[in-house]
Amino acid sequence: MASFEFYKNNEGDTILWVDNVESVGEFLFTFDKKKIYNLFADYPHNLTPKEKAIFDKENPYWRDFFSDRM
Repeated sequence: MASFEFYKNNEGDTILWVDNVESVGEFLFTFDKKKIYNLFADYPHNLTPKEKAIFDKENPYWRDFFSDRM
């Protein structure tokens, strides 16, 4: 079973980034510690409109990086 560690980039953020100690190079995040998204596989199409809005607000770098996916 995977071992996850959760952290926020900024204290006021909603998104929790996920460190999977059994894997290297994954960019994982969650809103509730239950459903975990993979940034490169799931953004933006597997997020709800509300989740995407939160993600984009808290992570403008990644929003801009994936702007061609919109």
